[in-house]
Amino acid sequence: MLTKPLHTFHIPVMGLAYTIDSPIRVAKYGISSVISVMDDELMEKMNHFYSEKFGFPYQEISKKVEDFRCKRITSYLNLVDKIVKQKFSQWKTELFESKKALENYIDMLPRTSEIRQELQNYLHKTPFKENFKNFIEQNLKPGAIDVNIMTKVDKENFNKNAPLDTIYNDAHAALRGFAQSNLCSSVVLSAGMNPRLFSYFETFEDFYPNASAALSKKIILKVSDYRSALIQGSFLAKKGLWVSEYRIESGLNCGGHAFATDGFLLGPILEEFKQKRSELVQTTHELMCKALAQKGKWIPESPLQLDITAQGGVGTAEEHEFLLHEYQLSSVGWGSPFLLVPEATSVDKETRQLLQKATEKDLYLSNLSPLGIPFNTVKGMSNDFFRSQRISKDKAGSSCPRKYLALNKDYSNQGLCTASKKFQDIKIKELQGLKDNMPETAYNDQYQSITEKACLCIGLANASLLEHELPVKGEAQGIVICPGPNMAYFDKEVSLKTMIQHIYHRGQSIIDGPRPHFFIKELRMYRDHFVTEKRELLHDFNAMKEKKLGKFKQNLLDGITYYQNLFMLDTLYFYEHKQLALDELNQIKMELNQL
Repeated sequence: MLTKPLHTFHIPVMGLAYTIDSPIRVAKYGISSVISVMDDELMEKMNHFYSEKFGFPYQEISKKVEDFRCKRITSYLNLVDKIVKQKFSQWKTELFESKKALENYIDMLPRTSEIRQELQNYLHKTPFKENFKNFIEQNLKPGAIDVNIMTKVDKENFNKNAPLDTIYNDAHAALRGFAQSNLCSSVVLSAGMNPRLFSYFETFEDFYPNASAALSKKIILKVSDYRSALIQGSFLAKKGLWVSEYRIESGLNCGGHAFATDGFLLGPILEEFKQKRSELVQTTHELMCKALAQKGKWIPESPLQLDITAQGGVGTAEEHEFLLHEYQLSSVGWGSPFLLVPEATSVDKETRQLLQKATEKDLYLSNLSPLGIPFNTVKGMSNDFFRSQRISKDKAGSSCPRKYLALNKDYSNQGLCTASKKFQDIKIKELQGLKDNMPETAYNDQYQSITEKACLCIGLANASLLEHELPVKGEAQGIVICPGPNMAYFDKEVSLKTMIQHIYHRGQSIIDGPRPHFFIKELRMYRDHFVTEKRELLHDFNAMKEKKLGKFKQNLLDGITYYQNLFMLDTLYFYEHKQLALDELNQIKMELNQL
């Protein structure tokens, strides 16, 4: 069985809706993508929609059904699996019967692909022979249908006022929904470590290696640095579980929630993974084997396959190839640019037009997430309009129908979402009680910080309903979208083939204007983040925070030194822009030293 992917890129999870059906759209071409399994309500609607579209029977799973969240997720994932297999079978037949289809497919594969070279050989053989059909059967496979779980979004659930068992928590139920599905793919765990959730993996046999050293279901950890990878990977290994991939994401240069590191930049982080990869493999392998022995399970003689991938801010074929070559990565994640590819992602027309027009000034790091984590977004979203309308009518906050982010327990043991009307009414009433004893500007700032929170559960899901012309019920929330800052350099809707050829440096680049190197862009954002933190420290001094900022600054300076050496020594990539990058590195270094 072929284990090496056909492509050197993957499409990461985006929001709740934007990649909800991406495998149905792109998996037949061998492209892997990630579905969010946070919103079971959206998945139930997609289940109904796609069952009708492809002629599969549909049985509604209502909220009255026991363990409905898990069952909805399993049902939708099984449907996606069936549709992908059906489309892939049809696609193989088309490749065998149509020379044009084969030519188009060859144009979508990396130049370095051995399979591409073999397909080209068959292309020139006339007529097609039976061994070509056998080659397709043996060497082509659909892209992975992976799923994403935000580990900390693990809300406790209740039956009336009685708390349910931990396994019915949101993230636990989502994991169970994936584990009980027919998929042979991976679960991507993001947003840090959740020990209870990680321990829950032990109850599912598919996550353990079998006698063929294969895993029916795999674990991918999205991490910010090597230390985090080693800690989380070791925690799972001690339970007999193997992490098949560490997916490193640029902290501030990606879409959605931004998890800023302590000034550690992507380049040095990837370098550490490159240098310590063998240590990571050996350490976790030994821990896993010891745990498997204690459990009486089969023990692999040698370490299982481990992949290192990266994502966040990549925008050119040159950057893509550089990451693969320099850091020996298995794949590079391309997220935000695919929001402008209707064949790949689920986005309504109005929002796609907004993204096409977005400039650097329009894309910003906001405080609109109820989780209290900085959130990348864009000015002019329809959600901004509806939220402002409610605020102007003194009706701030959302009705909160889904409650996935009802995690604040300051006022309720069942939790409230900070974007909900119930929560904001309480906070505004408290603030009004202090109004007479505080400056007007301070009052306005605090009022803004309360009311700017957006309902992500609905806002991040509506786009798919609008694109498929499905009814949007309940209070108007509009669309929330979470592109990374890289979106500013992509200004046109393109076909899937055009985007893939852009990634693989085939045909004309779809970026017309100037664009900073993605390492430099991330560094700029960290510099700005440091300046903001420094300014806040001057207003509210804290010795511990000052020490932390000193370390942050030193990490940035060390990162700049690493990049200076990298660009100076590089003779294969970025040659044309080397001096420009070095000049900017020197400029940022000087600015930091003056602070």
